[in-house]
Amino acid sequence: MSDFNIEEELKKVPQAPGVYIMHDRSDKIIYIGKAKSLTKRLHQYFQPSHDEGLKKRQMVLEIDRFEYIVVSSELEALILENNLIKEHRPKYNTLLRDDKTYPYIKVTLEEEYPRVMFSRRAKKDKNRYFGPFTSADSVRETIDLVNKLFSLRTCGRKFPESIGKERPCLNYHMKQCSGVCAGTVSKETYDQAVKRALDFLGGNYKEEEAALRKKMEEASEKLEFELAAKYRDLIQSIHDCMKRQNVTGSSEEDIDIAAISRSAFSENGEPVSEDAVVQIFFIRGGKLIGREHYLLRLSVMNEGESPLSHFLSQYYSGTPFIPKEILIKDEIPEMELLSEMLSEKKGSSVSVKAPKRGSRVKLIDLAEKNADLILSKDRERLKAEEGRTIGAVKEIASLLGLPEIVRMEAYDISNTSGFLSVGSMVVFENGRPKRSDYRKFRLRTVEGPNDYASMREVLTRRFLHGKDELQRLSIGEEDSEHLQHSSFVRFPDIIMMDGGKGQVNIALSVLKELDIDIPVAGMVKDSKHRTRGIYFNNKEIPIDRSSEGFKLVTRLQDEAHRFAIEYHRSLRGKNEVHSFLDEVDGIGPARRKALMREFSGYLEMKECTVDDFLKVPEMNRKAAENLYNYLHKTEGEK
Repeated sequence: MSDFNIEEELKKVPQAPGVYIMHDRSDKIIYIGKAKSLTKRLHQYFQPSHDEGLKKRQMVLEIDRFEYIVVSSELEALILENNLIKEHRPKYNTLLRDDKTYPYIKVTLEEEYPRVMFSRRAKKDKNRYFGPFTSADSVRETIDLVNKLFSLRTCGRKFPESIGKERPCLNYHMKQCSGVCAGTVSKETYDQAVKRALDFLGGNYKEEEAALRKKMEEASEKLEFELAAKYRDLIQSIHDCMKRQNVTGSSEEDIDIAAISRSAFSENGEPVSEDAVVQIFFIRGGKLIGREHYLLRLSVMNEGESPLSHFLSQYYSGTPFIPKEILIKDEIPEMELLSEMLSEKKGSSVSVKAPKRGSRVKLIDLAEKNADLILSKDRERLKAEEGRTIGAVKEIASLLGLPEIVRMEAYDISNTSGFLSVGSMVVFENGRPKRSDYRKFRLRTVEGPNDYASMREVLTRRFLHGKDELQRLSIGEEDSEHLQHSSFVRFPDIIMMDGGKGQVNIALSVLKELDIDIPVAGMVKDSKHRTRGIYFNNKEIPIDRSSEGFKLVTRLQDEAHRFAIEYHRSLRGKNEVHSFLDEVDGIGPARRKALMREFSGYLEMKECTVDDFLKVPEMNRKAAENLYNYLHKTEGEK
């Protein structure tokens, strides 16, 4: 900003712990950092003699202004820095690129007759959770085995209210459920089975294996070979299940082991970026239950900082489970501070350690070796992924002459089968779908298959909602934290419309009415309904079909269409909409389905001739003429 004098502002910075935020000329946040002393750290950035590498110099050249937040301790600074990085994702910060959720086994102890279920989240409730695990398939196999071993219910019926009111399901007749619904098992007996299941999931499987082996031998002695085979298979299933949980030692504590591998990419000998892989081994109850790797994009590092430290603070601030110990190869800065932060989040002691001898060192070395292998193996894939996402966005920005694109929003209308049209809003950030920001609209003011009017309503509602939330944020409403994370409060860098001039003009007119300035482009299709170019600033711009930018436009267009159709189908399944084709004489269910298979929707059909409709085998001339007349009559009345 032109009125921000960096030299003068540096004189005002206090000598206190805090978080500092760097902005570029467009006021975009490009870096967030923490410091024991804000004045010392911020002065370092602007001292010519203080050189911390090419990336740091590049970032400093882009800084137009800075701001800072003073806190009372280093711990508060660490927590605040991490929260702000996750919220704003500045381009010069080290960022965790993966956003994965891992499965748990959930025992529903809140229910009177508990079940063993698959869960993606471990909540703080009365239920019992085991995990996290890295393989969803192994979790489902384990749940299936537990239900078979202990004959637990899998249905969603409410007990004891439903006991005796419905017929038992197939599981009961197959002797895979004890039959709570039929009243054939007492509450005490069922609770005992649940207790045994909890012991089994906790790793105590020897008792169950011994009991099954005894039953197998008894069945064999009685020449009941089919029953004996059943017990044999269950014993083998136990072995397969436990084989995935290799014992790592006598300790029964929960431990994570983290190791990092780094590798710089270069073009023409010049460093352009650096990627890293962090490999984590998950040890639960003394057993190695799995491993997973995470990709990092490394960027500006302050002196004495470690990318592994950044990763650990980001990762464990977002995971529901924190182990008692986290083991790493070498000591990193702020180990004690990180331990303190994680202990506070967990509610009990958590230690980050770098052991120098013993069996744990071997496991750390193994994790590091795995990280090296993954980074070496996936180097080309990582570069290709970068080109497919961020590279593709930059390509589109260059094609349209825009300075930068991060957030793209696309919209589509689905009225293939209904008068009550529905709209979709999909969001891509840095070339990747951001599904948490997707939104669906049920049209309120439009009757009939009028795509232009429907799109006008969707866009008006979306941006009015956004302006309202921005206004509420500016006056500091109590729900401001919720508003900051709303998908409406953030406006896109560009709007991508599914269509050409007509759809683009609709969007531009809505934005003009609302006094909002956002570029709008149209994703134009050819006669075969394939993307052929981009309509922008009153002209169609051709785009190379083999380019990553073209592929991104196609993915965005397809995703908007898929999301709208998916919502429409859900309504159609509830009999809440019907097809405009139902209003055309001579078109029944068979012809309607045939037309829906052949054409994408109302807009494509109204561009067809009678002869185009006759190409559909199920159509005759009378029905084709009726459809053509209906479509053009509707168009003329708009």
